Amino acid sequence: NWEEECKKFTPQLTCVAMDGDAAHRAVLARRWAEADLVVTSYDLLRRDEDRYAEQPFYACILDEAQAIKNHTTQKYKAVCQVRSQVRFALTGTPVENRLGELWSIFSFLMPGYLPPYKSFCSRFEKPIVQEEDQTAVRRLNQLTGPFILRRMKSDVLKELPPKTESVLATTMETEQRQLYLANAAQIKRDLARQMEEGGFQASRMTILAMLTRLRQLCCHPALCYDDYTGGSCKLDTCMELLREASETGHKVLLFSQFTSMLAILADALDREGLSYFLLQGSTSKEKRAAMVDSFNRDGTQVFLISLKAGGTGLNLTGADIVIHYDPWWNVAAQNQATDRAYRIGQVNPVQVYRLIAKDTLEEKILLLQENKRELAESVIREETGQPALLTPELLLDILD
Repeated sequence: NWEEECKKFTPQLTCVAMDGDAAHRAVLARRWAEADLVVTSYDLLRRDEDRYAEQPFYACILDEAQAIKNHTTQKYKAVCQVRSQVRFALTGTPVENRLGELWSIFSFLMPGYLPPYKSFCSRFEKPIVQEEDQTAVRRLNQLTGPFILRRMKSDVLKELPPKTESVLATTMETEQRQLYLANAAQIKRDLARQMEEGGFQASRMTILAMLTRLRQLCCHPALCYDDYTGGSCKLDTCMELLREASETGHKVLLFSQFTSMLAILADALDREGLSYFLLQGSTSKEKRAAMVDSFNRDGTQVFLISLKAGGTGLNLTGADIVIHYDPWWNVAAQNQATDRAYRIGQVNPVQVYRLIAKDTLEEKILLLQENKRELAESVIREETGQPALLTPELLLDILD
């Protein structure tokens, strides 16, 4: 994508896009001396970290810098080894889940500027997240604020058309509702037992897997039960939106975290005779680029996208409707996905729909999203941050 953007906006620059196998990348690296810009992915940088550590650059610029939020990963360590005079980090989500992610980005930008990680957590993360300590918020703002340039789309892209966001709450029919309630009751009993036995942390991943099961039941029970033959309230609502969009000449981006749900949606689109592309983690880079180019030019009506595989790095301004089939715990991921359509080049007003099942954990996820948004806001601007970490008490509230 960046190679294409370079051709469009800075054709005077010589750009080398690192791709292919190790032998091909070695050939491309010989062109670095004559290049103005070298573009690579985080994964390929990790594989070729020795080559980048040996080559001096003027600038190292991270796009989607939240990719290095975990300072224990090889990806983070490889990025920090790049030799450059200046460093920039571009991200719409400097804090997705915890303040330690901001520490990781700053430790790349300005090594040693913030306190060591453990000290940072005790001086800032714990007081801000757990105790809502406004003094700690102000201290962190004083440290990081001078180095953060925060610019909203409304400030720098005044030519962008308006964006309207709506939450569409759907009601489960009897069979889907019964399956959801039975699973929720079982998970609540299991969680209560874990809390009594003091083993919540040890079973955290199991509990999150149980919550994922509830989210799948909200999407379509067939994701959990192979023999399920009933309906799905969200699928019915989604297909109605897609039919209306097609009839009125709109193009749609449709996101889900579950590739199995995308397969169900693809079958439904086939039955309706609606054209679509499908992008998921297994889609090759070449096919991905071809589909994006075709969708922005041709009459394909729907682009089905896995949130993880296509939530960033795509320009899909050919669409003016975005549907989030299932809410994620963090609204930042959804906003980044929406920005595949709502970005430079968009000429039409954009309508965003978030589908949720009424009286389920999805309604609680919306509240949790807002809490996480406030946590991020408290770091970037002096506003009240709220606890956003999953605790036993919060999980019980989600299941009520």
